[in-house]
Amino acid sequence: MLSIYKVLIAVIGSALVIFLERALPFLLFSKKNPPKIITFIEKYIPPMVMASLLFYCLKDINFVNKTEEISKIDWKGFLPYLAGIASSIGLHLWKRNSLLSIFAGTVIYMILIRVL
Repeated sequence: MLSIYKVLIAVIGSALVIFLERALPFLLFSKKNPPKIITFIEKYIPPMVMASLLFYCLKDINFVNKTEEISKIDWKGFLPYLAGIASSIGLHLWKRNSLLSIFAGTVIYMILIRVL
């Protein structure tokens, strides 16, 4: 069991690390422009992370129902994913609000997996 002193040291150390992690970019780049690699990361990494998360979420979808005699598209399993993605993309293009588009797409997906 940890003593109260060890817990306090861990909490203070964690708080200090987080504070320095947040303050360091402002301290380093407040008087000059950031390097080109930083602007590249700032511009291109978020869309790449979102694309990789999308592919990760969609990796286990079965597009074809193989349990029946004839293989056919499994719309019940595929439609919630398609509707969630389409609604997220449509809402984001319409309103330009990431939180709204992610939340609405998730709600539509969750409703459709319960209904279908």
